[in-house]
Amino acid sequence: MSTPKLEALTVKDVNALQAMSLTTYRETFAAANTAANMQAYLDSAYNLPKLTAELQNPNSQFFFIVRDGHRVGYLKLNTGTAQTEAMGPDALEVERIYILPAFKHQGLGSVLIQQAIDLAKAAHKTTVWLGVWEHNEPAKQFYQAHWGFHQFSSHHFVMGDDVQTDLLMIKHLD
Repeated sequence: MSTPKLEALTVKDVNALQAMSLTTYRETFAAANTAANMQAYLDSAYNLPKLTAELQNPNSQFFFIVRDGHRVGYLKLNTGTAQTEAMGPDALEVERIYILPAFKHQGLGSVLIQQAIDLAKAAHKTTVWLGVWEHNEPAKQFYQAHWGFHQFSSHHFVMGDDVQTDLLMIKHLD
């Protein structure tokens, strides 16, 4: 296997982003949600106009992670007003780290979180934060044990008609 590479996305990548979003989200969370709630969320969160607007937002950045010539996941970062919570100008949000199931546990999540930390430091941010579903034990373990994030709050996440809880986790940068 080759060393993974990161590829910045532009609006021309919207269809590939949508396909990757639908596949990774469905494969990660479908078993824990009803089909109706899953479809309602996918239709709302990953429609082409919404993704196009996100790609055009100057306060958001997207990166595909590419291994052996194949896009196998992606990262979405937010600063400023693009953040899903008002965390101020010194924070960078990791809104999405999505990896295709066949490529999980290969160190790709670490490549993506390191990219987020590196970009935050380069932009003189003091914190990196993210939300993780309260029942996503592997993700919580990954962020806490491997990257030094800790929970500081929580917020509701609506999946169709199901109100779920995301834990908000933060890492203070040196």
